Amino acid sequence: MNSYLILIPARAGSQRFPGKNMRQLGDKPLVGHSIAYALKNDLSDIVVTSNDAAVLNFAAQNKIQVIERPDSLAGNEEPVITALQHAVNQLQKKYEAVILLQPTNPLRPEGLLKEAIAVFEREDCDSLMTVSRNEHKLGTIFNNQFIPYNYEMGQRSQDLEPLYYENGLLYIFKTALLNQGKLLGEQNYSLIVDHPFAEIDIDTEADFKKAEFFLNVYKS
Repeated sequence: MNSYLILIPARAGSQRFPGKNMRQLGDKPLVGHSIAYALKNDLSDIVVTSNDAAVLNFAAQNKIQVIERPDSLAGNEEPVITALQHAVNQLQKKYEAVILLQPTNPLRPEGLLKEAIAVFEREDCDSLMTVSRNEHKLGTIFNNQFIPYNYEMGQRSQDLEPLYYENGLLYIFKTALLNQGKLLGEQNYSLIVDHPFAEIDIDTEADFKKAEFFLNVYKS
């Protein structure tokens, strides 16, 4: 098996949902779900990178290695890749690939990570992302008129052209790609996930309420 590092980036300062990473979701804070998922799979070294003292303390209490992210890399406009690069550069151990688990996607199918690693190694790709099929009738607006994109008016939903969206459940990428400033490479593999958890991506209070509902329904 390749050498993997699981990185969980959890910055402070969300404008749309302040304090979300430590908001209690079920029996643990939001960031705790990604930590627990990583620990349950027991596949890799795990690092939490954050500029939030509460997040760093929580991770350390759970015996997770932490890296304090500089505030200069934690602004609202700062891409996550700079925090990942900073974290990898702080570590003495070198890894062949990085697994990215975002706290805003707290609910994941139980066997997804092992499946993703197996596919990543079998397909010999340089990166992997999870996607899910779109079930909506999409279009654009031109001169106040709706113009269908992936269907014709009156077409049944089940007959839609297959379109997919990036669900954010997990990413795997070669460390060499990260060093080049990329998360996805030319040999990227899109792993299709057909599970309700793919719908959960928490950026607002409404998203959080939806996650609470899903947690109660699917993990009761």
